[in-house]
Amino acid sequence: MTKLTTEEKKRLIWAVNRSVLELENVKYRRNGKKSKSHWNTFEELAHIFAWLLKIIGWYDKGVENAKNIALKEITLEFNNLPEEFDNYRILHLTDLHIDSIPGLEDIIIDLIKPLKYDLCVMSGDYRKNVHGSFRTILQPMSKIANNIQATDGIFAVLGNHDTYFMDDYQKEVGIRLLVNESKTITRGKEQIVLTGTDDPYHYYTEQALLALEEEYKGFKIALIHTPELADLADNNGYSFYLCGHTHGGQICLPNGKPIITHQYEGKKFYNGLWHYGGVTGYTSPGCGVSGIPLRFNSQGEVTVFTLKRKPSQ
Repeated sequence: MTKLTTEEKKRLIWAVNRSVLELENVKYRRNGKKSKSHWNTFEELAHIFAWLLKIIGWYDKGVENAKNIALKEITLEFNNLPEEFDNYRILHLTDLHIDSIPGLEDIIIDLIKPLKYDLCVMSGDYRKNVHGSFRTILQPMSKIANNIQATDGIFAVLGNHDTYFMDDYQKEVGIRLLVNESKTITRGKEQIVLTGTDDPYHYYTEQALLALEEEYKGFKIALIHTPELADLADNNGYSFYLCGHTHGGQICLPNGKPIITHQYEGKKFYNGLWHYGGVTGYTSPGCGVSGIPLRFNSQGEVTVFTLKRKPSQ
């Protein structure tokens, strides 16, 4: 019998834990509370809303809005960024829900093809539904991965729409899942650390906290599905935090105010750039849509960050 490594044992424990949580269909939160998932009810209400939009003639406009994904480039300065990583570029994709709109993968590929970057990260929610088969997303996800040219690879975490079974398809899709673990990226004698945790919205466990508490030297980046662990990242010396989950509200009022953010904590971090203690965070509105294939007063996004070392005073 082959002896499991420490990392393999951790992965196995995680898979067992998450399989139970998925089967129970219960949301587990940091404060120890748990509640029944009401996704089916939400979907039913969303479809009624879509039906009303069809009646008044707004539905097609909402679909058009959902397909109109923007490319956003952001430059951020950090005092503690290693010199070797000055001008380091990160492509961030999240909430693809790739089976929600036919041809969505081609829209994304057209945006990313001309880009140059060092690392690609994905922060969860790759399928439309919360439960059921996910095989339909394997081909479009692989197609996207084949069009990503990242020197330091493609790393991803799972969201609340994903399943632990996806862990078995990493090689097939060409994306490396980080499950409560870290990856060190080196340039010369310097390094940055990328830590990915499991989704804290539905599937929070202490394994996520332990992953963030691991001691690593260097500039640290947290890749987490939601912004809800910002305080833990700050407590453990993370400088940059990348997430999604909220879709920027997806269906917003004319002033951009979201009707629903699907968050328990950190609701003010529902979209765009934010700061918490020593952490600079970014909540992407994501590429895809959830519930219904529509957007109003929000826009999907592919984001590229250029990290720069802040000049010393």
